[in-house]
Amino acid sequence: MRYGNVVGWLLTLTALAVSQVSAEEATEKPVSTVIDCRYEQSAGGSRQSAFPKDDVFRPLLADPKQPQFFASWQATRARTDRTYANVGSVGFGENFGFYTRRDGCNGWQIGLLAGVFSQFNLDSPSSELINTDYIVGVPLSWRSGAWSTRVRLYHQSSHLGDEFLLGRPGFNRVNLSFEEVEAILSYDYRWARLYAGGGYLVDREPATLDRIRAQWGFELRGPTMDSPILGTVVAGLRMTPVLGTDFKSFEELNWVINTNVVGGIEWSMDGSTRRLRVLLNYYHGFNPYGQFFAQKIEAVGFGLYLAL
Repeated sequence: MRYGNVVGWLLTLTALAVSQVSAEEATEKPVSTVIDCRYEQSAGGSRQSAFPKDDVFRPLLADPKQPQFFASWQATRARTDRTYANVGSVGFGENFGFYTRRDGCNGWQIGLLAGVFSQFNLDSPSSELINTDYIVGVPLSWRSGAWSTRVRLYHQSSHLGDEFLLGRPGFNRVNLSFEEVEAILSYDYRWARLYAGGGYLVDREPATLDRIRAQWGFELRGPTMDSPILGTVVAGLRMTPVLGTDFKSFEELNWVINTNVVGGIEWSMDGSTRRLRVLLNYYHGFNPYGQFFAQKIEAVGFGLYLAL
């Protein structure tokens, strides 16, 4: 009799547990698909909100001065004096949205951008800091279907590292600082993107700097698929092959075209707007950082890039 009571209690508890799980599954809401308007489009659903998680303009993949988190190694050759160096380049920054008003992914957004770009000489005993650029500004972005644009006013100032200066007495330091108005127009067509625009220096130091800059480029995004290796360990992990080329030309540098090519793999998770990229790159042109803007360089490298 006692054994029958135990069995009865076990059956009762099992039935209650099954019914509880069934009730939870019945009332559980399906996982919603998170739409990131930087990489995909959504129709309908008007909204206005503060502190949006994404943007209506996709950040430029191959722009060396795109505010983002990254760390890279660059085998760099100074074409001017034919010297070589292993350079570590790091960046910290992001575009933080303040307010957006949209119909699906069509609409506008205003925010704040900030970024830090530093380069280190990995061949020196202490990996001396060479240069750091600081930027801060206000971006305004807008999208209508396949067309999108970003207009921003930002400030940049550049500063040399202490160890770099101490090791080079008499170095001709330039106090480079400016404010620039920039506008970029972009068009998406399936897996391809084209963009073009430029900038104008509204204030600059040295005051002799020419004001106009042109910029254009393209990006290719392959099909997104389950990650074949890491996806077996991390459920929902997806990968996308990416390729981008950015071109810049400055009035100050006689309109010589500076080229940066990047390509690699992007990983993302279902339901998240964060992305991780491993990219190879090739750069040919004038140095994009700091007061070395008149130095001709060629660089090959790879890096890790985080998109929030």
